[in-house]
Amino acid sequence: MKQPIFLNPSFHNRIWGGTKLNEVYNYKIPSKNTGECWAISAHPNGQSTVASGQFIGKTLGEVWKEKPEIFGDFGGDRFPLLTKILDANDDLSVQVHPNDEYANEFEGGELGKTECWYIIDCDDDADIIFGHHANSKEEFIHLIEEGNWEGLLQRVKIKPGDFFYVPSGTMHALCKGTLVLETQQNSDTTYRIYDYNRPGQDGKLRKLHLNKAIEVITIPHNATKIEPKVIYKKGGVITSLVEEDYFTVYKWGVKGALSLNQEGHFTLVSVISGNGKIIFEDNKYCIKSGDHFILPNQIQSFTIEGNIQLIASHPNKTGNCKSEVEVVAREVGSF
Repeated sequence: MKQPIFLNPSFHNRIWGGTKLNEVYNYKIPSKNTGECWAISAHPNGQSTVASGQFIGKTLGEVWKEKPEIFGDFGGDRFPLLTKILDANDDLSVQVHPNDEYANEFEGGELGKTECWYIIDCDDDADIIFGHHANSKEEFIHLIEEGNWEGLLQRVKIKPGDFFYVPSGTMHALCKGTLVLETQQNSDTTYRIYDYNRPGQDGKLRKLHLNKAIEVITIPHNATKIEPKVIYKKGGVITSLVEEDYFTVYKWGVKGALSLNQEGHFTLVSVISGNGKIIFEDNKYCIKSGDHFILPNQIQSFTIEGNIQLIASHPNKTGNCKSEVEVVAREVGSF
């Protein structure tokens, strides 16, 4: 297949969501509390659908199963990654995600969740929770029992363009006033540690998952050092933001015409600002801010033309996939 697979996102209401997905990207969102755009997703809790071409109307999961050659016969029983845009109009719960082994055993065959964030935009005084100050599991539990959240939580100031790598086991939370593109494993398992004692949409306090969180959290906090690599080329800049076990993530900054090569089996691409064209052989496709698409394995070289910023990623391994596992919606995935 020699054409990009353009996708329609699915949207999810969250008590911390807002309207920026409409204001910034002109998406038709379902409510004024829309927190998540699942932009490139084959997870059963929110699948993207193909917007055009020969697979129009099919879910990404269906295309993955029916046409493995499009994805370079990558392997595994499920699509490996998930791309989101998150509108944190209010603070998300303080949370942690399990690794593959724990999730597979205790969450019905789900994958673990290692993720990363590109800060698209944020308020001037915005921060995130990224890690904690406990030096032992006993101290971690003691600070929670005391309700000493300020003593426990590690806060980091942020600005647009910042990037954070968040391995499984990392205590974290996006905070009010941030718009983020998230690249993650294809998982929807989240363990809440603290939720500011606020009610959910049903008026009741949302469930916490302290026992599981304590089992999977990394203590002491260990921020993985990442060193982005920048390559200046005619027509733009290629920044390799992170290259770790599950994914490699790039930022492509284009001013003119930037020639690129496929680096993985296939590539997930999100346009975060601007507009332009993707060109290969004699084919041209217009792309604009808010578009999401997959470059199949059959497109090995291409050119991005315009004044445009994109975040791209490709998977690096299949992860701990189990065949014939049905992943079902569960309460732990709602942040």
